[in-house]
Amino acid sequence: MDVELIEIRNYLTEHPPFDQLPDGVLDILPRNLSVRYLRRGSNFPPDEEKNALWLLRTGAVEFRDPDGELMERLSEGEHFANPCSGASLIPRQIGKVIEDSLFYLLPCEIFSELRQQYPDFSNHFEQDLRSRLQHAIIQLQQRRGSGNSLMHVEAGTLIKRAPITIDPAQSIRQAAMLMSRERASSVLVVEQDNLVGILTDRDLRQRCVAAGVDVNHPLREIMTSDLQTLNIHAPAFEALIQMTRLHIHHMPVVDQQGKLKGIITASDILHQHNLNTVSLDSTIRHCQDVDGLVKASKQLPELQAQLISSGMNADQLTQALSAVTDGITKRLLQMAEKQLGPPPVPYAWLICGSQARREQTTVSDQDNALLLDDAFQPEHDAYFQSLARYVSDGLAQCGFVYCPGDAMATNPLWRQPRRVWRSYFNKWINTPEPKALMHSCIFFDMRALHGETGLFTQLQTQVLEQCRNNGIFLTNMAANALQYRPPLGFFRQFVLINDGEHDDTLDIKHRGVIPLVDLARVYALAAGISAINTRERLKAAEAAGVLSHDGTEDLLHALEFITTLRARHQARQHMEGLKMDNYLPPHSLTRPERSQLKDAFAIINSMQQAMKNRYQASGIA
Repeated sequence: MDVELIEIRNYLTEHPPFDQLPDGVLDILPRNLSVRYLRRGSNFPPDEEKNALWLLRTGAVEFRDPDGELMERLSEGEHFANPCSGASLIPRQIGKVIEDSLFYLLPCEIFSELRQQYPDFSNHFEQDLRSRLQHAIIQLQQRRGSGNSLMHVEAGTLIKRAPITIDPAQSIRQAAMLMSRERASSVLVVEQDNLVGILTDRDLRQRCVAAGVDVNHPLREIMTSDLQTLNIHAPAFEALIQMTRLHIHHMPVVDQQGKLKGIITASDILHQHNLNTVSLDSTIRHCQDVDGLVKASKQLPELQAQLISSGMNADQLTQALSAVTDGITKRLLQMAEKQLGPPPVPYAWLICGSQARREQTTVSDQDNALLLDDAFQPEHDAYFQSLARYVSDGLAQCGFVYCPGDAMATNPLWRQPRRVWRSYFNKWINTPEPKALMHSCIFFDMRALHGETGLFTQLQTQVLEQCRNNGIFLTNMAANALQYRPPLGFFRQFVLINDGEHDDTLDIKHRGVIPLVDLARVYALAAGISAINTRERLKAAEAAGVLSHDGTEDLLHALEFITTLRARHQARQHMEGLKMDNYLPPHSLTRPERSQLKDAFAIINSMQQAMKNRYQASGIA
C-alpha cells in the first residue's frame, strides 16, 4: 500500500463509524474511495455526484432552510450519507460549501455491502442523535458497573488519605513517631520518589520489639521490601484476593505511570459498603457541633466516587448528594436555633439553585434565602442576620463555598418578609430586564427546606400563576436562557477555554448543564409548573403540551450524558488526589465519547434555536 493510501487508512481508523470495521476491510477500503475537491460557494452535494457517501477530510459545509436559517453544519471528520440511505435533506435544506473542502467519496454500492456485513457499522447510520446518546449512556453505566459490589468499585475510591511516606535512612523510632502522630497503621518507605518498602504495626511488633532490635537503627532493617502494588483502576475485589493470598493487610495503590497514590487496607475494602447516604445522613443528624459536620462532609467526595463507580445513574447520584446537603443544612439550622433561641417570627429557610433542584454534585456553592412572616419588624433582623451567618459560615466550613453572586441569606436583599419577596417577583415578571433576570433566575429555582414551609407554598402559587403564558416575561426569560451556549465552534469543533488556569478544557457546568437547566426552567414557567428538578420539569412540560415528546427525550438524554461525564470527571479527580472541578479535558474522553458529547451539544443548540423561534427572543446572537 502506497503512502497516500496508508494515510487514508489511518484517517478512517480514527473516525466513527469506520473505526468499527475490521483491519482487513480497512486495508482494502482506501482503494475504493475517490477524492473530490469543492471550492467555497459550491452546491453540496453536486448534482452530478450524488450517488456516494461523502466523508469530509478538510473544510466545512453548512445546510440552511429556504429562509436562510442555519440548520446544520458538517465539519472535518464527519460524513454525509443521505444519498446512500435514500433520505433527502431535511425539509428543503440547501447545502453549501463554506470553505474550500476535500472529500473522500465511498460509492453507495460498497457502502450498502458494508452495512449488510457489519452491524456495528450499520447501526451508526440507523440511529439519530437521541438513539446514539441513549446507547452511549448505557455504555457508560455498564463500564462503571451495575452495582456497588467489590467487582465494580475501583481500588482508588477506597484511598482515605494522601500517602504517608518516610525515607529508609530514618530510624525505626522516627517511623514509629510518624505513625503515632498520623494515627496510621503503616508508613510507606520512599527513596528518590521510588516506593521501596512498607513498615506496619505488625513489623514493629514482630521485627523490632519482639526481636530486640535497637529503635535507633535504620528502618530499612525491619521494613517489608518485597511489595505488591495495585493499579488505581483495579477492582477492589482484586485487592482483597491479593491480600488474602499473600496474608497481608495493606496494599499500596499506584496510577497508570506507577506513581504512588495511597494505600488501602483490608478494613477499607470490607467496610466500603458502610459509606452510603443513609449512614452518612444518620451521622449528620447526630452531630453536636460544626466540627462534627465538617468531618462528615469530608466524606462527600468519596461518596460521589463510590456512587458513580457503582453504576448509579446521574439523576440518582445528584439526588443522593443533594439529600446529604439538605441534611447538613437542616442540622446547622437546628444548631443555630439552639444557640440563638426561638425565632421572633415564623420563617422558612429557602434553598436555591442546584440544591433546590436536587441536582448537586460535590462541587457546588451555596445558594439560599430567608422568607419571613409578614409580622416581621426591623428589630427582628438581628436574629435572622445571626441565623443566616451561622448557617452560611457552617456550610462554607463544610466545603460549600459562598455564592460568588452573594445570593445568600446573609445578604439583606434576600432576607425579607413575604410581602417584599412578592414585590421582587412582581418586578421581575411584569417589568423584566434581561440583566436583572439573569441574576435573579436562581430564585425561580427555590425550595423550602426548614421552618414554616407554608409561607413558601403561598408565594410559589402566586408566582407561577403570574408566569403562565406571560409573553413579555417569557421572551426575556428565553433571552437569558440563551446566554450560555454549548462550546461548539463554527465547524462543530469544541471551543476550549484558553485562560491559563484551565487551558484546553470545557466548562461542562456552564456550557453544558446550565443551558439544559435554563431551557427546562422557561418551559416550566410557561406552563405554570411547580416542579423544580430539571428532569421533572421537562416531563411536566411535555405533559402540558409546551414541549414535544421528541424534544423532551432529546433533552433528557443530553442531560443524563453530560451530567454523567461531569460526575465521572470529578470522581476521577478525587481518585487522583486532585481538586474536583467542572473543567473537563476532552482528551480524557474516548473518541466515541467526544463524538457523543458533540451530539449532546448539538441537541442543546437545536433546542435553543427552537426556543428562540418560539418566543421570538430579540437581541440574541
